[in-house]
Amino acid sequence: MTLKQTSLNENHRDLGAKMVDFGGWDMPVNYGSQIGEHNQVRHDCGMFDVSHMRVVDIRGKGVRDFLRHLLANNVDKLVVPGKALYSCMLREDGGVIDDLIVYYMEESWFRIVVNAGTADKDIAWMKQQSARHAQAHPGCYAGSEVPENEVSAENKEKTGAAATPQDEPGAEQAEKPPLAITDHPEMAIIAVQGPKAREKLWAAMPGSQKLTENLAPFSGVVVGSMFIARTGYTGEDGFEVMLPGQAAPYFWNALAASGAKPCGLGARDTLRLEAGMNLYGQDMDESASPLEAGLAWTVDLKSARDFIGKDALLANPPTHKQVGLVLLDRGGVLRGHQKVHTAHGEGEITSGTFSPTLEKSIAFARVPDGVQVGDEVTVAVRDKTLAAKVVNYPFVRNGKALIGS
Repeated sequence: MTLKQTSLNENHRDLGAKMVDFGGWDMPVNYGSQIGEHNQVRHDCGMFDVSHMRVVDIRGKGVRDFLRHLLANNVDKLVVPGKALYSCMLREDGGVIDDLIVYYMEESWFRIVVNAGTADKDIAWMKQQSARHAQAHPGCYAGSEVPENEVSAENKEKTGAAATPQDEPGAEQAEKPPLAITDHPEMAIIAVQGPKAREKLWAAMPGSQKLTENLAPFSGVVVGSMFIARTGYTGEDGFEVMLPGQAAPYFWNALAASGAKPCGLGARDTLRLEAGMNLYGQDMDESASPLEAGLAWTVDLKSARDFIGKDALLANPPTHKQVGLVLLDRGGVLRGHQKVHTAHGEGEITSGTFSPTLEKSIAFARVPDGVQVGDEVTVAVRDKTLAAKVVNYPFVRNGKALIGS
C-alpha cells in the first residue's frame, strides 16, 4: 500500500527523519533523539508536521443548530469569532466517534479539525447527520442560501476546473444538501510549541505579532491565507498554523531559521501524555463512553438541548473512570493494554510511557469507579507484578511537574 504524504515529506527526509507508517501516512517519528525533542518543547520551541489531520469547514444557515445536535459539548459557548471548543462527537449509543476542535468563524461558518485516522468516517457521519437534522428541523434552514458542496462554476473557471452542465445558468439542479461540509486535504498544519513559540513564530512570519500577541488560548485568527490558532497537544503554549500545502515548506524552513527545532510523533506522544491529553484509538474509541474516558468535562449534560448520544449517557452511568498512574517499582515501563489490579476489580492501561520530565513511567488507566487518588495498585508488566500509585493528571503543565516524587 502506498502511504500518503504531507507536503513536508521531502523536508523530513532531508533532515534525516525516521519515517514510519502512521495510520496510512508516511510520518516522522523522530529526527534523532526523541527525548531531546521532548525536552526541546518543554524548555524552548519545537515544530511538528500534523498535516495528516483534516480541516473541515461547515457553512450555511442552521450550522450552529446542527452542531448543537452533533457535538457533546455546547457550541453556544462560542460567541467570539475565532474562539475554539474541544468536544467529542458521539454515536447514538454514547461511543466516541472522534474528539475534535471546533472554531467559530462567523455565524454561518464553523471550522472543525478532526483526527487523521477517522477523517473520512467523521465527514461521512457529519453529512449523514446534517441531512437527518434538516429533515427533522427544516425551520433551522428556512430561507438559507446554502453554499454548494461542489466548487461553483465561477470558482471552477478561476481554478481551471471544468464546469459541468449542472453549473450552467438555468441548468436543472439536484436538491442541495442543507449545509456545505467541505474538507481541505490540501491544507497543511504546522504546530509550533513551547515557551518560546511566540518569538519563533513572529520571527518566521513578519507581521504576525500584531495579530497574535493578544490572542487568547483556544482562539484563532485569519492571517491572509493562513489560520493561526493558539492551541496545541503538548501542555505548552504555542500555535497550530493551518496554511496552503504549497506554502508549508517555506514556512517550515522559516521556522527552522528562527530556531524552532523539528520534532516527531514520538515526542508528541510523550508530551501529550504528560499533559494529560487523550489519544483517540487508545484512550477512547467507539466502544468507550466519554464519561469513562476522563472526558466528562467536555460533555454538556446540564443544558436542555438534545445531542446525539445524550440519552445513552444518561441511561448508562459510568462504572469505570480514567485515572493517572505513576510506577513505583523499577524494572518496567507502563504500556497500553497492561492489566491493572485494584481492590475494586481489574482495570487496564490505555496509554503508558516513560516520562522524560518526571523520569518515571506514567500512564492513563481505566479502572473501576471505586478506585481513589492515592490508592496503590499493581500492574502486570511482562512477567512481573509492579506497584503503581493512582494520581491526578495532568502530570506536567508548562514545563512543571504537577505530581510529587
